Amino acid sequence: MDYTEIRGEAVNESIYNKRLNNGLEVFFMPKKGYSKQYAIFATKFGSNDLKFKKLHDKEVIEVPEGIAHFLEHKLFEEPNGNAFDRFAPLGANVNAYTNFNITAYYFTSTDNFYENLKNLIEFVQQPYFTDENVEKEKGIITQEIKMYQDNPQWRVIFNFLKAMYHQHPVRKDIAGTVESIGKTTKEDLYKCFNTFYHPSNMILLVSGDLKKEEVFSRVEEFFDDEKPMEPAKLVRYYPDEPSHVKNQYIEDNLYVSTPMFYLGYKRIPKAAEENQISLLKEEAMLKILLDMIFHKATDLYQGLYNEGLIDQSFYADYVCEPDYGHSIISGESKDPQRVKETINKWILSLKKNGLKEEDFIRVKRKQIGENISHYNSIEYVGNTFASYHFKNLNFLDYINILKAVRFEEVQQQLKNHFNEERQVLSIIKPLDRSSNIDN
Repeated sequence: MDYTEIRGEAVNESIYNKRLNNGLEVFFMPKKGYSKQYAIFATKFGSNDLKFKKLHDKEVIEVPEGIAHFLEHKLFEEPNGNAFDRFAPLGANVNAYTNFNITAYYFTSTDNFYENLKNLIEFVQQPYFTDENVEKEKGIITQEIKMYQDNPQWRVIFNFLKAMYHQHPVRKDIAGTVESIGKTTKEDLYKCFNTFYHPSNMILLVSGDLKKEEVFSRVEEFFDDEKPMEPAKLVRYYPDEPSHVKNQYIEDNLYVSTPMFYLGYKRIPKAAEENQISLLKEEAMLKILLDMIFHKATDLYQGLYNEGLIDQSFYADYVCEPDYGHSIISGESKDPQRVKETINKWILSLKKNGLKEEDFIRVKRKQIGENISHYNSIEYVGNTFASYHFKNLNFLDYINILKAVRFEEVQQQLKNHFNEERQVLSIIKPLDRSSNIDN
């Protein structure tokens, strides 16, 4: 069997890899002793992919916002029912998600694994779009969009992104708008499917207590993988994004009891990001730094909490993609502006006085331990592996990069990233109910 082993010594895990004749990369991560099996079938196609063409085509295709999510919905529909109906009798749970960069379909099972795997591959690779079922789906997705618009957590996030980015499609709602969904046609869906659901633009990862030889042979059988296929060579177009933020402040009103906020800093993409490992290292450094400043054990957190300015919902994270990135500090607060002012003063003090190396050592050790524990979840590994793979990164490398991060590098990130000119604050305030009482 012609496969290669990707070894992660630091976590004592292996992933086996084989590229099929059709271009699909298949990965298998053995989990001996696990009763659960898992498979994820993912494509490098997300809500950001609105303008593209095949490499040798002259025509540049532009599609309506939200089409990747629309396509995810429609692939579950089949001529004689719904793909969900295939899995339930076999005791499997199947689902899917669309984010800014990928669409993924996955299932978990404890039995009938290969039958479930065949079902997954078949329904994702066999679209069934008609004018009638597309029109019907528009009503369903429109209701979903309206529901999102009334969701404070969703609104505070996307207001944050709209304020931070001028042109980049990450500022657009993953589900699209009522108007864009209304414009979507059966032909648009087939164009996207035929472009992005080519096996060479996809990966399949399987995990569980299974035999690797059987995994690869069964997958080849399911794809009838005999004749080589021309790989999908795509050109994706994204607008130039200024380094400064669009708006530093944005607020909205919804039915919430306590204001919600998203505070963050825009990352400046590097001039040349060919070395994807530098992207992974930046992510590791910023996650350590955010943990050092905002974790529940820090003096900053305790001070804000004791003043009643934040609660247990407070957290920080970092998003790092080749063409965009930002930090996130989020939570609920009776006074988000005071939270922002306190954070800004704290960071100015840290820039002046420096971080504590003992805090760095402690946080880094903690994150190494958390990263190792994540490998107990085959769902987490599958989702994260797919996300990293489409950035030309190997998730198994992350822990080694995390271990290699030096204190001086994190100190430098403190100076570089936390720039108040690239800061955005998004707030959802409580709606004045009295002003909405019908006369």
